[in-house]
Amino acid sequence: MYSYVINLQCPKCNKTYEKQREQHLCVCGSPLLVQYDLDRVKTEWSKEQLLQEPLSLWRYHPLLPVEHPSQVVTMGEGMTPLLPMEQYGAEIGLSRLLMKDDGLLPTGSFKARGAAVGVSMAKALNITELAMPTNGNAGAAWAQYSARAGIKTHIIMPLDAPEITRKEVVAAGGNLSLIDGVISDAGKVVAQKVKQEGFYDVSTLKEPYRIEGKKTMGLELCEQLNWELPDVILYPTGGGVGLIGIYKAIQELFQIGWVKGEMPRLVAVQAEGCAPIVDAFHAGASESVFHEGSETAAFGINVPKAIGDFLVLNALYQSKGCAIAISDETLLEEQKRVAQLEGTFLCPEGAATFAAAKELARQSWIQPDETVVCLNTGMGIKYPESIDVHAEEVAKV
Repeated sequence: MYSYVINLQCPKCNKTYEKQREQHLCVCGSPLLVQYDLDRVKTEWSKEQLLQEPLSLWRYHPLLPVEHPSQVVTMGEGMTPLLPMEQYGAEIGLSRLLMKDDGLLPTGSFKARGAAVGVSMAKALNITELAMPTNGNAGAAWAQYSARAGIKTHIIMPLDAPEITRKEVVAAGGNLSLIDGVISDAGKVVAQKVKQEGFYDVSTLKEPYRIEGKKTMGLELCEQLNWELPDVILYPTGGGVGLIGIYKAIQELFQIGWVKGEMPRLVAVQAEGCAPIVDAFHAGASESVFHEGSETAAFGINVPKAIGDFLVLNALYQSKGCAIAISDETLLEEQKRVAQLEGTFLCPEGAATFAAAKELARQSWIQPDETVVCLNTGMGIKYPESIDVHAEEVAKV
């Protein structure tokens, strides 16, 4: 059996929906989560079988929603490196600091995970056209995977989204529209297009399968640590799909008996210019408030209000984690410092997680000997404007 999906379920009201049908939000407005027959997975799937699977995220197909291999749309995504960051770790006082580098995925960002599974499910559902708002990388990924699947895309992104992501959409034949605003404004345009044109809406968490692709970050991480859980996982949080996915993945691994111990403490890292989750966390709230006038150099996490904010916050509370905001100046400094010490050119969002690890270690919230994983979600070379090259830094010959 390739997949063990039972149904889709609302985490708010528990209403269930049929699998293998086009589904979006619950009638109560909540995103839907894919539910699996984990008892059967536990008895019919083993770590030994996993070793025979291809080195891609599709090795975890019993915990993914695609029901037949012929429906899979892939470019070899998954199994990104888990790198020890020893020199930077020594500088900030963390002896077991690791980086999960999703910048090495196809399309240059972690968005390839959600696109691979989401587009595969769109193909399985016979979708011909889809629409989405994006801060850049998600639109680029979905446009490229959709091109591979023969699906037309309509991508709406803010005017100041990274230029390379615009070019990726156009190169893949996507219909690109730019809007003078933020991603929430782009979302309103998509809602109109969906209503008027009948496009399949793949806005963040408005279809239930992107999260299943992002979930594989957690599955891979645990396998790469030989099924030993880390103590802390830091994740750059905009829409928060990856953080929700990692939490869901580890919960499922607990249920099938593949991991034991304490749930890792999850850390939502945001920019000071857009920190609705941080504000909500410190207020002990279950949902966030729209962040007016949001702006940050870490453009991928410039999300004023996430539809899945209640799921992010629940994951933080349940894992005994926290939320922290980092200034643009600080995250850009750490982007350079990590590159100087480790040779890894991170995206600004990934750099924010290292700045957060540094600050939480300084506060002793993270202990020196704990196993700590920072998520780098994209290639630094997709954000060339994040590094200024001054004349005095360049030798003349």
